[in-house]
Amino acid sequence: MSVSRIASRPMRLLLAFLCVAAGLAGLLAGSPAAAKPYHKAVWIPVEHEIERGLESFLQRAFAEAESRGADLIVLHINTPGGEINAADSIGQLVRQSPIHVVAYIDNQAFSAGTYIALNANEIVMTPGSSIGAATPIDLAGNAADVKIVSGWANKMESAAKLNNRNSDVARAMVEIDREFPGLKPKGTVLSLDAERAKQLGYADQVVANKEQLLAYLGVKADELETIEPTVGERVARFVTSPVVMSLLLIIGLVGIVVELFAPGFGVAGTISLCAFGLYFFGHYVAGFANWLHIGLFVLGILLMILEIFVPGAIVGALGFVSIVTGLVMAAYDTQQGLASLGIAVLVTVIVAFVLIKKFGIKGLVSRFVLGDVQRNEEGYVAPKDQRDLLGKAGIALTPLRPAGVVKIEGRRIDAVSGGGFIAAGTPIAVVQVEGTRVVVQEQEQKE
Repeated sequence: MSVSRIASRPMRLLLAFLCVAAGLAGLLAGSPAAAKPYHKAVWIPVEHEIERGLESFLQRAFAEAESRGADLIVLHINTPGGEINAADSIGQLVRQSPIHVVAYIDNQAFSAGTYIALNANEIVMTPGSSIGAATPIDLAGNAADVKIVSGWANKMESAAKLNNRNSDVARAMVEIDREFPGLKPKGTVLSLDAERAKQLGYADQVVANKEQLLAYLGVKADELETIEPTVGERVARFVTSPVVMSLLLIIGLVGIVVELFAPGFGVAGTISLCAFGLYFFGHYVAGFANWLHIGLFVLGILLMILEIFVPGAIVGALGFVSIVTGLVMAAYDTQQGLASLGIAVLVTVIVAFVLIKKFGIKGLVSRFVLGDVQRNEEGYVAPKDQRDLLGKAGIALTPLRPAGVVKIEGRRIDAVSGGGFIAAGTPIAVVQVEGTRVVVQEQEQKE
């Protein structure tokens, strides 16, 4: 064996050692802790139904996370779904964020929640959690129009492609009337548990709990910051739900109608004001309403009240238009505002019809016309009709300066002089009678 061959063996061993070391370094570089050197992480809850109020909260939360210098956002998603328009806006917010976003699903992320998760950079799920079932439905609980379903399927597919996920899986979560071999039969929609989602590339990691999630991300629990919705934002989320919007408008309008049939300002009027107040407060906090919309509503109410005192329908019509404009413009979407108001008006008309059938139209008219009758037995005595005194003669019992007392046909009558001072005992004649006012003048003496 030559010296050169003996010398080359250590060299080969050294080269082999360097290759192994390089491989280990590559593996370490690809490990979660090395690939994710996050300095500040923020936890943001995405819970309950997806609606415009949630969108408003998340806009603030993402802006606050960025201002805090966060480089990681964990969206804790637990939702049955909600409005696809709100989900679309939230999805855009997530994918355009300069901060790395992880969607953490420990229960469910159905429908709109699935779309939000697909826009995140990573999806992490826990055993027993689910994702999918994203077919849009209408208010009756049925599948939406084919155009809406098709458009939503395209959006889901585009979101899936952001992180190179299988687009067929995304469409299978939306399209009912199509078979996807190996995924689902026709007539159903696809939903995935955690393990199946990981197999299909719809979950980047499966962890047992939050602690394992933070370990996977390389984040310490005591360094994790949470951004929670404020009380006002929680109210806004509740109020901006389409169902609650319609309910508040129904309560507000029905309260006004009931108040018209009830004497005084009572419970119905108070509840009506509270309903409208809550409607505007929620939309104002959510960023959809402003003082112009509130002012239009208040102006409309004032014009409707003015209509009671000013004859003609112009003022009332302007008030009605002002109220409708304020309510609709305050809504996050004009079409949704008109739909909610239309439902409320329909219910209000039905209630008004029932009240008129029960109390009659007089029950409404009596709110604006005095209906009390002054009766003698209740202590009221109407003034006597004294028009029969006109032209009759009498005598002044007291001086008239200009008021005094005269005597006509044996009756004592309060009277006033129509031509200056009249001395007592002077003959007089009645020249004018206006209600209880009797005007006399000195009677000319015949020669």
